Amino acid sequence: MEASVRPSKLTIVVPTYNEASNLEELVDTLFALPLPDLRLVIVDDNSPDGTGAVADLLAQNFNRSQHRITAIHRPRKDGLGTAYVEGFRRALAEGADYILQMDADFSHNPAYIIPMLGVIRATDMDVVIGSRYVPGGTLDQDWSLWRKLLSWWANLYCRAILRIRVRDMTSGFKLWQRTALQEIGLETVRSNGYVFTVEMAYLSERLGFRIIELPIHFEDRRIGHSKMNTRVKIESALRVWELLWRHRSRLSPRTGARQNIPPSNRPGQPAYQPPKVPRDTPT
Repeated sequence: MEASVRPSKLTIVVPTYNEASNLEELVDTLFALPLPDLRLVIVDDNSPDGTGAVADLLAQNFNRSQHRITAIHRPRKDGLGTAYVEGFRRALAEGADYILQMDADFSHNPAYIIPMLGVIRATDMDVVIGSRYVPGGTLDQDWSLWRKLLSWWANLYCRAILRIRVRDMTSGFKLWQRTALQEIGLETVRSNGYVFTVEMAYLSERLGFRIIELPIHFEDRRIGHSKMNTRVKIESALRVWELLWRHRSRLSPRTGARQNIPPSNRPGQPAYQPPKVPRDTPT
């Protein structure tokens, strides 16, 4: 965990809405990682609590010797999906080799970033997913039984409708190769909410991307409240059907597609054992 890796241009995209209370701690934690070329793109949707101003101050502090933070300010709350797409485009324009998406609330432990980067480089995967639903993945012990069942059902529902093998369809913790985001065609991604994560997983597998799911412990957010209410959950479930219709022509069977198989199943390649991150790893 403490060892650095060969320098790569990694950009982390973090959408924010009312995250002023924990954004500074998150940024300090990220830049404490042994990644000298790490950059951060913060996409704020005009947060009423002043998150945008905090992002500007952090950018001013961290950009004195080199450009490390880009703060994008959008005039209104336009949704998670469009925030990620705008952040991805900026990361690509700034020359990132790898792009990581994560939440700002510490539900995605920054301690997993080094292992995820190591995996994508060692295996040449197109996408590494921080997954709660592969062996070794766990959920916060404080989650209610109802919340756990709802999350489990949502993933089963999405997988059944879309007929793909990714176990954690709703994970918002993903590391992308630059070429994967370029090939996926961000202009075709129109989901503007939590179903955005489902659409990106769906496109990745159906386009033949090489995908691996790294087990993580998913923590409950430290500060504030979840923005995913019942209305959002129902809307997201209904929009899964829209993905089938919208991408029906683009994702018709095609020859020569790359196979989404784990590296342990590839001829001549030893089984890969992902590194473990202790649940009590300080962030």
